[in-house]
Amino acid sequence: MNKDSKIYIIGGGIAALSAAVYLLKDGEVEGKNIKIFDESKKLGGSLDAQNLEESEGYVMRGIRMFEEESFACTFDLMSKIPSLDIPGETIREEFVAFNRVNKSYSKSRLLRNGEAIDARPLNLSFGDRLKVITLLFRRESSLENMEIKEYFSDSFFISNFWYEFCTVFAFQPWHSLMEFRRYFVRFMTSFPKIDTLETIEISPYNQYEFMILPILSFLRKRGVKFVTGTRIDNLNFKSEGGKKFVSRIYFNKDEEIVVDRDDKVFITLGSIVANSAIGSMNSAPVLNLKEKEAAWTLWENIIKDNPEFGKPSVFNNHIDKSRWTSFTVTFRDKTFVELMDKFVHKKVTSFGGVNLIDSNWLVSVVLTYTPYFLNQPKNVSLCWGYALRSEEKGNFIKKRMSECTGEEILTEVIHHLGFEKHLDEILKNAICIPCTTPYITSLFLPRAIEDRPLAIPGNSINFAFLGQYCEIPKDTVFTVEYSIRSAQIAVYKLLGLKKKITPIYQGTHHIKVLYNALKTVFR
Repeated sequence: MNKDSKIYIIGGGIAALSAAVYLLKDGEVEGKNIKIFDESKKLGGSLDAQNLEESEGYVMRGIRMFEEESFACTFDLMSKIPSLDIPGETIREEFVAFNRVNKSYSKSRLLRNGEAIDARPLNLSFGDRLKVITLLFRRESSLENMEIKEYFSDSFFISNFWYEFCTVFAFQPWHSLMEFRRYFVRFMTSFPKIDTLETIEISPYNQYEFMILPILSFLRKRGVKFVTGTRIDNLNFKSEGGKKFVSRIYFNKDEEIVVDRDDKVFITLGSIVANSAIGSMNSAPVLNLKEKEAAWTLWENIIKDNPEFGKPSVFNNHIDKSRWTSFTVTFRDKTFVELMDKFVHKKVTSFGGVNLIDSNWLVSVVLTYTPYFLNQPKNVSLCWGYALRSEEKGNFIKKRMSECTGEEILTEVIHHLGFEKHLDEILKNAICIPCTTPYITSLFLPRAIEDRPLAIPGNSINFAFLGQYCEIPKDTVFTVEYSIRSAQIAVYKLLGLKKKITPIYQGTHHIKVLYNALKTVFR
């Protein structure tokens, strides 16, 4: 690669932005030679959060958690980005200082009938305990296209272990056994604390303002160009001696960019937040799936002539198995938060993650610490929640959650928490914004290993794949870490840098961690 080579990055999520950071910091590429294209006008992908000024309510499509042992690439990236709030510090230093003081602890992990149950015993049958242990030693190739429910007994899915595991990681019984195993191995060090989530770390405020805004500031100051509102339609690949290189980028239906063989193209495949729909206090989200967003159509177009680059249909053609409904509630008085106090450990931050296991929707609710937004008024409190069974009818609101307004969702949650005496008071001072995300857990769907292409395919000359839908052996999708690692791999290998890829933490390689995990299985 020469100093005048151009870099084209397709996608504006954390994977794409991380690739630009690594290109600048480790690849020593000049910012003026990097262009980032995104269909959206707001960069950040799934790490988004915003204030809907017209309703005076906040909305987040998701909340991301961090874990010290398992997020080495994420913390490496953070160490390269200056804080916007604390002069002379990186966002990594800001993160460490915050978590040194603010600890996570879910006091009431599982709720039934509005009361916390003892979540420490995992309540696994002897047979399922043995299956958990046996799974650790299975080869991935033997787990291809297998569902979790094919492996475990029916009793497994009503155990405390399952409720605790699925609500924090968003697994469903029909999801991939291979991905389930990867999670168990990757987060093994945290397994003994699965009932309290004490090992979880949290950003000082929402991930858009904490991570995305500082990264964008860093990139802009170094001359990186952003081309937003641009739909990348297809790529042309040319063959040369059994290898391939991108020669053209087609966008906005009738425009194109000629790509030189020495240029580099980084391509984000798929999106977990594509085609999301937001509702309001008085309206349910309405999905529009007639036209997939470009993150999916680009991948579909690429494989028409290049079938070796994966199978997007494995992930984006099963909406009934990959969607969920989440909700963000803005409270303008303290009634709800004060009632939630009995579920929250007073000596830590107001991390009040609770899971309503008797809910037909299987709702999880998290109180955010305050302030969660930089300009959040002092009288405003927030909570975020999601449901794993949003297509079921509610226990109190006899409708599918995906068909409910924000008011109906909040009403259902209030009844499950046992706060119905305060229903009118809470609703009067709250704004609940629902959001349906059709592809959110699509990356967990059963698959074969080759259904996702490697970050650097073996036949690549000048291109790499980024994000949640490229294959990184042994790593866990649905994490910020996965996206950032894909960027590190893509930049280091495509540019031929003599730098070591950050190792993936594997709990099975540490005797003490493995012993504690196996002991926990029998708890």
